[in-house]
Formats: sequence, structure tokens, C-alpha cells
Amino acid sequence: MKPTLIAYCGLNCEECEAYIATINNDDELREKVAKEWSILNKVEITKEMINCEGCRVNGKKTPFCDKLCPIRMCAKTKALETCGDCENLKTCQKIKMIIDHNDKALDNLLKK
Repeated sequence: MKPTLIAYCGLNCEECEAYIATINNDDELREKVAKEWSILNKVEITKEMINCEGCRVNGKKTPFCDKLCPIRMCAKTKALETCGDCENLKTCQKIKMIIDHNDKALDNLLKK
């Protein structure tokens, strides 16, 4: 696991299907992810939107991760490496939706 591929929220980008589809240039996987995410988010997501090289690295991002993710926007505004560096980690309502349901993400944030 590359430290730079841990997202601001603690999720491991290397495990994300959008990342996997991007690094493998896998259009079938992009199509699958687009369909799943469209249903999950109740918004049309096209396979062309499924391009991401990681939350914290320079490069391609999905439209949500690039411009809409409240966690990423907050961490970037505060110039944090990850939310694990934030004094409000335990009480933050933005990160709660991730760390309450993903122990690995919280573990990734607490590793320092």
C-alpha cells in the first residue's frame, strides 16, 4: 500500500474500482462502476467519468472526488495530509459517514 494512495478520508485508493479501471485502462470495469455508482447515487454517471489516479495525487479524478467531495475539500482547505491530522477527526460529521462504516479507513488515518 502506497501512503499517497490513502485518500483524505482513509480509504485506500488502490482498492477503488475507479482507480483500478484507470490504471488498467479497463473500459468494461468503467462501465460496471458507472452503472453501480449511478444506482447508488441516483444520478447518471457515465463510463467516461470513471477515471481516477488517487485522491491525494496529481492526476485524474472522478467528478465527485475532484469537485464535490466535502471531505477532500475540507482537508485541502486545512492543508492536511489526511483527516488523521485533523484535531476534529473524532467529532467530524463529514468523515463520520466513512469511519463509522469502515474500520480500515479509520486505521489508515490513525497510522502515523
